[in-house]
Amino acid sequence: MSSTSCVARTAVAAGAVITLAAGLAACGGQSLEEKGGGGKGGGKGELVIGSAGFTESKVLAEIYSRVLADAGYRTRVQTLANRELYEPALEKGQIDVVPEYASTLAEFLNAKENGSKAKPVASSDIDKTVTALEKLASSRGLKVLPAGGATDQNAFAVSKEFATENTLKTLSDLGKSKQKVKLAAGEECETRVFCKPGLEKTYGIDIRELDPKGVGTPQAKQAVKDGTDQLVLTTTTDATLDTFGLVLLKDDKKLQNADNVLPVVNAKSAGDKEIAAALGKLTRTLTTEDLINLNRKVDAERLKPADVAQAYVESKNLVKK
Repeated sequence: MSSTSCVARTAVAAGAVITLAAGLAACGGQSLEEKGGGGKGGGKGELVIGSAGFTESKVLAEIYSRVLADAGYRTRVQTLANRELYEPALEKGQIDVVPEYASTLAEFLNAKENGSKAKPVASSDIDKTVTALEKLASSRGLKVLPAGGATDQNAFAVSKEFATENTLKTLSDLGKSKQKVKLAAGEECETRVFCKPGLEKTYGIDIRELDPKGVGTPQAKQAVKDGTDQLVLTTTTDATLDTFGLVLLKDDKKLQNADNVLPVVNAKSAGDKEIAAALGKLTRTLTTEDLINLNRKVDAERLKPADVAQAYVESKNLVKK
């Protein structure tokens, strides 16, 4: 999950939600209270596609936008910082569609519904995870569309130099090293069970400070490269780790669940079969290798997410040329 333009995948203070309207204005977008006008596509009505602030989410949102525009909808993409902001907006119908990750969203809604210490519902079994997710989502007016084969998950990286000096190959090695680390990540990492709390509880990693530079952003990776920080939260589809001289530490105790990509929609505003059919074709096409390549084009080749998305949908014959 990489560079942000307006303000990540994986809870911030409740007060952050209050800043939603201001954040949207800062992004230059319309208020979500008044959807309408602009965008791409035809006459079936407007759909607002939500995106988190990291590269992969932005590109996927742009791809969704083009696929749905091709199906006859007016579309536009609205970037919000993280799930703590876009998920409530999705429930309210202020945004209509979001590219999501099955396990992460399942645990997010599980904590929202049952508290932060709720028994986990996500696992390595994608069918069981999606079944649990569907139940949690439906009670909030959300519809979960089928998952595909493309997967991504949180991952943690250190500099090659730091890994060599401390003989690190796994997150367990980092915990046993007793090194005090500064973690570059999104602010929400402070409370998310698969981030700082999980690293501390599962691996015994001594995180002395959280550096809120975002998930896998160039700034976050540069901080680790420079030695300002020692650990960075990124994803398994990050295509620029070598550029920064970073290596992933193996999640040897399987703190993270593999996250299959899937669309989630507001059931009332975007629950139509036509929307499901259009996104379903995309979901069946998208692969994990595609995610890596899409991220590389933005983060390494410096192409715009919108341009990368357009080239992808054309190359896969997902839209009419």
